[in-house]
Amino acid sequence: MADSFRHKGLRKQLVEELRDRGIADSKVLEAINTVPRHLFIDNAFVKFAYKDKAFPIGAGQTISQPYTVAFQTQLLEIKPYDKVLEVGTGSGYQAAVLSLLDAEVFTVERQRELFLKTKKFLPELGYNCNFVYGDGYKGLPKFATFDKIIITCGAPFIPKDLVDQLKTGGRMVAPIGDGDVQVMHLIEKISEIETKTTTHGEFSFVPMLNDKNSGNFNV
Repeated sequence: MADSFRHKGLRKQLVEELRDRGIADSKVLEAINTVPRHLFIDNAFVKFAYKDKAFPIGAGQTISQPYTVAFQTQLLEIKPYDKVLEVGTGSGYQAAVLSLLDAEVFTVERQRELFLKTKKFLPELGYNCNFVYGDGYKGLPKFATFDKIIITCGAPFIPKDLVDQLKTGGRMVAPIGDGDVQVMHLIEKISEIETKTTTHGEFSFVPMLNDKNSGNFNV
């Protein structure tokens, strides 16, 4: 499917909606304005691609609403050449946005069906990331440390392994909570033994899957 003038116009409208809701980072807004979200969505929902809504993408997962993607990305404060770990590749939409901010993106997906699809699909669109199939709770110790870490699924707690893989001075954004609603947490690593955690409103994510027997592979 092409990226038509109509799609580009709808993206501009979406960006203005996000700006009105408080997204102020111009680089984040430009990334949202660039990524063709309609290509990441099932045909049944494609006509609604630029609505600020989440949609199912298969395997019990969803593509996050654009506001959530923009909000989490803005909280991360991505700088060029930052090494970023994303837990929960899903459709690849968030990874595409991160890559447009000149970050080196490592993205982990637990659902093999989505991993295989996105690993093939994103490079075809020109978004180059490091794709890993494995357990997001474990992070990627082989490639640590990371400047920024983003969790794009609801975690019942802040995974200690991920905090350990965050650089001093780094930032991690994670929706934390067991139920249908999670609270967005920003964890800033002050030193090897000290972190600062702040909360930033309620959101709704699919749950983070935990399989302690799963290895990480296929980078």
